[in-house]
Amino acid sequence: MAQKINPLGFRLGTTQNHHSIWFEQPKNYSQGLQEDKKIRNSIQNYVQKNIKIPSGVVGISRIEIQKRIDVIQVRIYLGFLKLLRERKPKRTEEFREHVIEELQKKAIKELPMIVQKELNPINRKLNMTITRIPNPYKDPNILAEFIAEQLKNRVAFRKAMKKAIELAKGVGTKGIQVQIAGRLGGKDIARATWLRDGRVPLQTLRAKIDYCCYTARTIHGVLGIKIWIFVDEQQSTFT
Repeated sequence: MAQKINPLGFRLGTTQNHHSIWFEQPKNYSQGLQEDKKIRNSIQNYVQKNIKIPSGVVGISRIEIQKRIDVIQVRIYLGFLKLLRERKPKRTEEFREHVIEELQKKAIKELPMIVQKELNPINRKLNMTITRIPNPYKDPNILAEFIAEQLKNRVAFRKAMKKAIELAKGVGTKGIQVQIAGRLGGKDIARATWLRDGRVPLQTLRAKIDYCCYTARTIHGVLGIKIWIFVDEQQSTFT
């Protein structure tokens, strides 16, 4: 009882897939993990430096890495938020489209060279593709980044949580739970608070649940953000 487990690892092989697909000998396994970390860090740093989004949200959902004998295939899933400028929605939408086009043109050329410098000298090609997420509000990583940006701008934490829940429910999610822990509101004593809307069946394996854990650095200290999103439920094949 009361034993916690990562919802994504709990569902691997049923409703979740691995974000890194490769095979290494046991003695080289740690080296492969370090390569994945360098690839993801270099991509995130590049996007933060070269893309200026009005909301301040980078918008990287996940980075999938598939290694073969002579090729490293990297897929970057991006989703940009389209709010925070309600007075000029058309201009914001045009800016998003322009950012994505410029990123695809610039990043496809520059990112492989930047990542290659971070890795050890290897005789493998590095191919990258960028995929746009149609509904970024269904992704917990983007929502957590949005909440963290609101907290850095000194927005009330309950207001930021309610706004994130409202955005997620607006795109058809069946349930969402948001939890923030730390020195909430600048209080001296750390505490945790959470809000839930809809169903979030964490103990049901056939329920497809997306989860993320994000760290927000504010002037009062570090806050931890956790988001569970109930996307869909698969029908059981057993009779």
